[in-house]
Amino acid sequence: MPPKVAGFTFIRNALIYDYPVVEAITSILPVCDYFVVAVGKSDDDTLGLVRSLGDPRIHILETEWDDSLGAGGRVLAEETNKAFDAIPPEYDWCFYIQGDECVHENDLPAIRAGMERRLDDPETEGLLFRYRHFYGSYDFIGASHRWYRREVRIIRNDKRIRSYRDAQGFRIGGEAKLRVRLLDAHIHHYGWVKHPAAQQRKQLNFNRLWHSDEKVRDMVAASDVYHYDGSEPLERYAGTHPAVMLPRIRAANWQYEGDPAGVRWSWKDRLSRFMEQQTGWRPGEYKNYKLLR
Repeated sequence: MPPKVAGFTFIRNALIYDYPVVEAITSILPVCDYFVVAVGKSDDDTLGLVRSLGDPRIHILETEWDDSLGAGGRVLAEETNKAFDAIPPEYDWCFYIQGDECVHENDLPAIRAGMERRLDDPETEGLLFRYRHFYGSYDFIGASHRWYRREVRIIRNDKRIRSYRDAQGFRIGGEAKLRVRLLDAHIHHYGWVKHPAAQQRKQLNFNRLWHSDEKVRDMVAASDVYHYDGSEPLERYAGTHPAVMLPRIRAANWQYEGDPAGVRWSWKDRLSRFMEQQTGWRPGEYKNYKLLR
């Protein structure tokens, strides 16, 4: 019997902050039998947007964010847990996707095969994805080592597993790292490629989940638009984007003004990059998991 798979995500104010949440959900729906979307009370019609998907597998959980949790982005983990806890016990694997992430359709067979292969392997508590972080433009990905290169996005339907800190990954009981296997699949992360006006709104709002209003004012420039850092080390992306993202990409109406070819890398990044290219090891890498071989 193939595994039963439930997808889950959370979202609030998707229209105001230009989240591709419909694309995110749609990208993994082909491998899901059930899908929970925790929709936070919003200042726009995010609820209507999610309802417009009209798929019987999608189950909407209406929530209200506790913004008083503030420190460290804990509210994001709480909303993730609400969606995860709403998944019925008969599902084997739970596929998490955030509202600014997508999976390429070409990776779905490998994802499905990985879930089938590890279904009866009790050592495997989760499945790990590689990441592509797009920055400023759909043509460029972040190349410095400030971008995490892997994270867990498929977990067992074990409610001891909890979203960790600001919902980047998961832990068992809030402490123990998950034992995971690496899939031959990528998450395309689009959180840093938005129209500059939408990106500025997002920065002002989301930094408040970590910092005081005073600190946010110091961190985020007083401007109507976000100024992408032209000194960010980037690489031109030579691959294709998920099909669900193509209409959004075609409609992009801004121009990234940085010159990746002219960016000077720090000696630390150059050394770390060389080590990774030669050995596959990234010095000093933060790992929110235990990788099984």
